[in-house]
Amino acid sequence: MHRVGFTTTIPLEIVLAAGMTPVDLNNVFITSPHATRMIEEAEVDGFPRSICGWIKGIYAAVVECGIHELIAVTEGDCSNTRALMEVLSLKGVETIPFAYPHDRDPAGLRLEIEKLMRRFGVGWDAVKLSRERLGRIRRKIKEIDRLTWEENRVSGQENHYFQVCTSDMNSAPDRFEAEVDAFLEEARQREPFRQRLRLAYIGVPPIMTDLYSFVETLDARVVFNETQRQFAMPFDTPDLVEQYRAYTYPYDIFHRLSDILMELERRKVDAVIHYVQSFCFRQIEDMIVRQKLPMPVLTLEGDKPGPLDARTRIRIEGFLEMLA
Repeated sequence: MHRVGFTTTIPLEIVLAAGMTPVDLNNVFITSPHATRMIEEAEVDGFPRSICGWIKGIYAAVVECGIHELIAVTEGDCSNTRALMEVLSLKGVETIPFAYPHDRDPAGLRLEIEKLMRRFGVGWDAVKLSRERLGRIRRKIKEIDRLTWEENRVSGQENHYFQVCTSDMNSAPDRFEAEVDAFLEEARQREPFRQRLRLAYIGVPPIMTDLYSFVETLDARVVFNETQRQFAMPFDTPDLVEQYRAYTYPYDIFHRLSDILMELERRKVDAVIHYVQSFCFRQIEDMIVRQKLPMPVLTLEGDKPGPLDARTRIRIEGFLEMLA
């Protein structure tokens, strides 16, 4: 089946309605056992050291996987995506732009969605059937999230994994749904976790590989993964346009914060870890996050994939000791 890569969450319903295999290149990169080498290969090809690791990882994933068609989100995600498109076009990759309107204008978003539908030769009837199919899986992911914060039966890492995988349904929705079903059956039988501190994780998913497991050794657990939850489309919406308007990640920080504040209260969160990626414009938003959140915030910065370094471990330990 023809594979279509993409740089961040796009209307997955369209790609599946067209009978193609969706590939979230972020997931390909970060789950690769050679993720560090992929960064190095991108730098050998000419990418500067002072460019976000995710951009270099996406580039290397396209090359390594032999992706020939890429949907690139040019507004609502990384500011380096346009240049990435241009570089990949030199390698013969066909790039298809998709933009989330900054003002969340429904007419503008519908225009972008319908343009993508025309590009893949699908109509609204097929897309609606695809949305119904994905909605069934997303409702099960929502139950995994509930088991995380309400019944305390799911770890922060497990919550992260299942929600982040919904960006492309692991490129195989039926197989992924079977994995979700098996996990739910097992998780419902567990004894609840007993960690004392309840944490929220906000920001893009971490490039560090052991953040969640390390936190759980310190009598704390992440019960809210902000962006990962957004990938899973947690809101009940009447149609596709409203679904991707409700999706907070590609829009301004204040739209995101309205959802974050509501979830912090609902989940009885004690403190927040705000992750920022090195060389990313979203680092600036940390100033706003600190002003608007009514609880302690620890800002962590990551650059390349791998385990937490000693300095970051010490900062996490100190932060959690202060809370305790």
